[in-house]
Amino acid sequence: MSSSEDRLDQAADAYASHLRDCRQCRADGRECPAAKFLRRAHNNLLREARRGSAAARR
Repeated sequence: MSSSEDRLDQAADAYASHLRDCRQCRADGRECPAAKFLRRAHNNLLREARRGSAAARR
């Protein structure tokens, strides 16, 4: 389980770092396509982790 948690943390860090460092995201006040991709990747990993924990409870 630690591996999936690590991947989830890395995805969250990558998304937050991008938002902080991206000129386009900061200038427009909106997410650029790269930020949207990183957010989707994080959300997919989060969904996968939730499914895994729900399956483990059964």
